[in-house]
Amino acid sequence: MRAAKKPSNQELRTRKDLLQAAGRLMKQGRKPTLEEVAKEALVSRATAYRHFGNVDAVLAEAPVDEAVGDLTAIFAGNDSDDAEVRIDEAEAAMHRVTYASEAQLRLMLAHSIARVADDGSPPKRQNRRTPLIEAALATTRQRFRKSDYHNLCAALAMIFGTESMIVARDVICIDEPTARRVKSWAVRALVRAALEDAPRGKRRWGRE
Repeated sequence: MRAAKKPSNQELRTRKDLLQAAGRLMKQGRKPTLEEVAKEALVSRATAYRHFGNVDAVLAEAPVDEAVGDLTAIFAGNDSDDAEVRIDEAEAAMHRVTYASEAQLRLMLAHSIARVADDGSPPKRQNRRTPLIEAALATTRQRFRKSDYHNLCAALAMIFGTESMIVARDVICIDEPTARRVKSWAVRALVRAALEDAPRGKRRWGRE
């Protein structure tokens, strides 16, 4: 099976606009239609249906989107260059939001995995974890080889967020505090390993 096409920034912005529009309409105390969400977001009905197959999908995710907000704000004014600490802080922030929104996230996940994979389709999930990971590594990015940095971001994305919570709860059956300790150990170990692989005393960003 071919890898899914990476969504464009415009596709992600459109999806975000639809989620925010749904959130505004839900605050009116009623269940909007997908057509109403599209109108509120200033996009066509067809565009809304490309991003969300039905109104229940967008309504399941909208509260999560609002609850998560902009987690990158935790690094505003923080110029620390301790990559391990910053990544651990980032994971802790997402961990808190994930467990606080567990029921809604499970519903959102059910809608997203029910969609048929299609390379030409818009994003099936809003990528909230990658911007957070990149914000955490912003002050130390130049210390990694370019390939190591991208591998690290991808590996960390597998630990952040909903899926790791599902594994902790349903597969290995550990409680929330234990899951947080395990993930803290894992994200720190990944950062440490990537830093140890970097050439000593050289800035190698953009070179291999």
